[in-house]
Amino acid sequence: MLVVITYDVNTEDAAGRRRLRRIAKQCVNYGQRVQCSVFECLLDAAQYKKLQAKLCEIMDPEKDSLRFYQLGNKYENKIKHFGCKTTYNPEDVLMI
Repeated sequence: MLVVITYDVNTEDAAGRRRLRRIAKQCVNYGQRVQCSVFECLLDAAQYKKLQAKLCEIMDPEKDSLRFYQLGNKYENKIKHFGCKTTYNPEDVLMI
């Protein structure tokens, strides 16, 4: 299933900046960054629960916010992209 993850981390102090880096690093391990604080991740149910638990463990619920949008397996028709960044197919091979 395709899951869109968004986050807003309070970076007023060093601890917040560290949380921001840790959350972004976890998201990069599972998906593709499509905007500054937005990732698209192609996950199975177990990966989704594992990533959600990791991110919730890192965040500070008093200062930060996480959102998870489950677009499911038939996500192709649910995404419309406009603007300068090129789109990608999450099921294609990713060369690093």
